[in-house]
Amino acid sequence: MKLSDFDFELPEQLIATRPAVPRSASRLLVATPDTLEDKAVTDLGDYLRAGDVLVLNDTKVIPARLFGHRARDGNLSKMEVTLLSPTVDGAWRALVKPLRKVRDGEVITFAAGLEAEVISRADGQATMVFNREGQAFDDALAEAGQMPLPPYIAAKRAADAQDKTDYQTVFAKTTGAVAAPTASLHFDEALLAKLAAKGVEFADVTLHVGAGTFLPVKVDDVKTHKMHAEWGNVSAEAAKIIATAKAEGRRVIPVGTTALRLIESAATGAGQIAPWQGETEIFIYPGYAFQIADALMTNFHLPKSTLMMLVSALMGQQRVCEIYDHAIAHEYRFFSYGDSSLLLP
Repeated sequence: MKLSDFDFELPEQLIATRPAVPRSASRLLVATPDTLEDKAVTDLGDYLRAGDVLVLNDTKVIPARLFGHRARDGNLSKMEVTLLSPTVDGAWRALVKPLRKVRDGEVITFAAGLEAEVISRADGQATMVFNREGQAFDDALAEAGQMPLPPYIAAKRAADAQDKTDYQTVFAKTTGAVAAPTASLHFDEALLAKLAAKGVEFADVTLHVGAGTFLPVKVDDVKTHKMHAEWGNVSAEAAKIIATAKAEGRRVIPVGTTALRLIESAATGAGQIAPWQGETEIFIYPGYAFQIADALMTNFHLPKSTLMMLVSALMGQQRVCEIYDHAIAHEYRFFSYGDSSLLLP
């Protein structure tokens, strides 16, 4: 299984830089092993049954990109900081540009009275401690920070105020992600209400999506790739909803690869799941035996990415090639702000 097996040519114009309005107006490609149907996200309920459980990732994206300056010898130097993840002791791991010009112990000053002291540097990252914590930190970050748009959008335009709404799900509540669970961006309150009225159940889980989700795979033999770690939590309530559904033969359908990776991490056996919390490095590629997920709603992913490998594990490599060929030929919009698919293996 080679990296090139998961490659494809994508026309540049199909990379979405803004989401559809309203959210649920995005297109939805419904794929089974034998059929492909061009629909809209508003049609999702037509393919769900009463008793199906949609697993939603309730992580909340922080405006993790900060611009500030550090002072040395009376001179101000501009600095760019992108927060990556918190440490167990309350510090933050971050990308700092230019890192080579920063010393341990230096303080970087941002807007809204926010400051950060660099306490260490290693592996191209810095660890820093902020002068605010808790709600005071969240409030200052909301004022000073920008949404950390994916590289393929940031290369085309700068983040703006609209992204603080667009790059956040309507059910986001647990702060900690630096990238959005993008399949969830298609949901609005009207669609959630419509699905609930049909008898669809929801289980909320949390996986804080990290910047590692955009890291390229650099090995040709994909089985040797080491996955980045992300913190997640499956509550007792969510585990009970999912376990009950599996025991009763009802479908469990994660919304997004993040929700899928998390519930598979929490699986204790085929059809069995328990409350779980911690960091997951689960890597799903063809040959993986799914324990919990029966289907998946997901956006269209980057070539040669671990997410292409995940959907290939679910649907089969050849079938995914056919799905993506159809999506490109019919000009679906790709990546974070793009259209979506419902994969029913």
